[in-house]
Amino acid sequence: MSNIQELTFPRSGNAQALDIAKIREEFPILQLQVRGNPLVYLDNAATTQKPLAVLDRIQRYYREENANIHRGVHYLSEVATRHYEEARVNIARFLGARHSHELIFVRGCTEGINLVASSWGKQNIKAGDEIILSALEHHSNIVPWQILAEEKGAIIKVIPINDAGELLIDEYEKLLSERTKLVSVLHVSNALGTVNPVKQIIDLAHAYGAKVLIDGAQSTPHFPVDVQELDCDFFVFSGHKIYGPTGIGILYGKEELLLAAPPYQGGGDMISRVSWEGSSWNVLPYKFEAGTPHIEGSIALTEAIRWFSEIGLEQIAAHEGALLERATEAVADIPGLRLVGTARNKASVLSFVLEGIHPNDIGALLDANGIAIRTGHHCAQPLMDRLNIAATARASFAVYNTEEDVDVFAAGLRRVQSILG
Repeated sequence: MSNIQELTFPRSGNAQALDIAKIREEFPILQLQVRGNPLVYLDNAATTQKPLAVLDRIQRYYREENANIHRGVHYLSEVATRHYEEARVNIARFLGARHSHELIFVRGCTEGINLVASSWGKQNIKAGDEIILSALEHHSNIVPWQILAEEKGAIIKVIPINDAGELLIDEYEKLLSERTKLVSVLHVSNALGTVNPVKQIIDLAHAYGAKVLIDGAQSTPHFPVDVQELDCDFFVFSGHKIYGPTGIGILYGKEELLLAAPPYQGGGDMISRVSWEGSSWNVLPYKFEAGTPHIEGSIALTEAIRWFSEIGLEQIAAHEGALLERATEAVADIPGLRLVGTARNKASVLSFVLEGIHPNDIGALLDANGIAIRTGHHCAQPLMDRLNIAATARASFAVYNTEEDVDVFAAGLRRVQSILG
């Protein structure tokens, strides 16, 4: 499309230490008092807070640009369409995709995975074929494949993990065969923080002719991703995990796979022509984008990516890594506390249990002091079964978190232990 404004997304920002106080000023919600205490928000693996740049961009869209996109010949429609398509082009650059039409706007990782299962999967998976998942998977990367496998008579195999929460790659290699049609794994575990060796996983799968989907919900907020370098066949991520709006996400698919796959949903904009005798489909990417999309969400997602890219993904990763290390050390001597997930390569997630104390009670007592964490099975019940626990408490860190947040969190855990332990 003409007049597209292309953005560059630097992997490294200012080489100096991050000014976290200045960054925090861009998040109004962090100024909240919760139950008489300053908010300490450590539930970032569930969703991140939004900077003013994103909030302002959403408001500006509705104040100055709101119109339906494509086919409209009036000014507002042209402006909205241009910004929507700019978003696609720029997110493609962010992911390192070869073509912008390889990016499909979806509601998030869940819809992206379901799209692949319902479109590519139904066309290519047959009785006796095998789908490989991992023991770390989120439910959104388990249930769609179970539905497909039941419908098609396919077989699901699971890559096991060790007690630290690391995939056993030797065992993965043994699962691969000529019957393997798809490997679908997360890049980073939302429950444990484990960073998986996805490049190795992809290369091994491709040696058998299998396709690979990578769930990047927890990787894109924390370190650079290049889909061409990885050579994955599909990649998904959710906007709300990377400082963007809810209800928007991306499915990347290699051009040849998307071209060959049938539509996911029918409706407006995904068609070339409709008659009572039949319909023909639009070109990529519109074949997979039926109906009015989340226009301002797509535009604001680009603003979120621009915002944190200017800080620098490498700087963000270093800052979050330091917070994780500090938190790990700070809770190490709390009586009865056991870390769950001790992989050598981790992103900014600290999961744990306290002996004799239910995780929900931990979360409730921390909340009484303004500390927000996540408790439960984290949509990873098969993983909890493997670890012989029902649930964990989970603290997760983002760029706006501070050393003081970590210290307040650790002190809060000590109070919980003293009260209930």
